Parts: sequence; C-alpha cells; structure tokens
Amino acid sequence: MAETLVLLISELVTNAVVHTGCPAVLRMLLPDVPAPAGTVRVEVDDSSSRAPRPRAADEDDTHGRGLALVDGLADRWGWQEESTGGKRIWCEVDRGSAGACAAEAVASPSGIVVHAL
Repeated sequence: MAETLVLLISELVTNAVVHTGCPAVLRMLLPDVPAPAGTVRVEVDDSSSRAPRPRAADEDDTHGRGLALVDGLADRWGWQEESTGGKRIWCEVDRGSAGACAAEAVASPSGIVVHAL
C-alpha cells in the first residue's frame, strides 16, 4: 500500500507543480487504526482552476500517463474547484473502514514540507 500511495502522491503533486509553476498543498487523511483497515485519501490543492485532463500518451511519449496511473491505482479520484480560485484533486485507496487523522504538506519547486494536523 505504501508504494501505491507514494506513486499516487508523486503523480498528483508533480502534475500540480509542473502545470502551474506554483506551490501546491498536499493533504493525506490516514486511518487511525493499523492497516489494512480504513480509507486513505490524498488531496492536492493548486492555484489553477483548469480541470485536470487525462491524455492518451503515445508509446514513445515520456509524459501524459499520470492521470491514467491515478485512475488505475486509486479506488476513486476526482477534482473540484476551490473558492480561492484554484482546484483540489483527490484520490482514495480503500482499506476497510475507520476514522482518520490528517497530515498536510506544502510542495513547491524547491521542496516539500510536511505538517501533522
């Protein structure tokens, strides 16, 4: 599960930073009981209100597969416009049912800082 979450986070944060050139905020809602119970939710906020657009990458393309990967690995994903003018893209990986605790990180081209909530 950890490897799947790392890949999902990497894709969503990279897309946000690359396509906006601005910092992004990463949030994870984690089950508060030991795995395999609970649903893990990953959210990434960025400053662009432009909808995420899955692309059909050609075999030789080095970009354009991120959202297809998210779609294939996550149990659900989607996005919503934020009142701040940006958007939030999210995905969930099911592992049973449980309460959650939260963590937040700020990602920018210069690095990522994580904060527990």
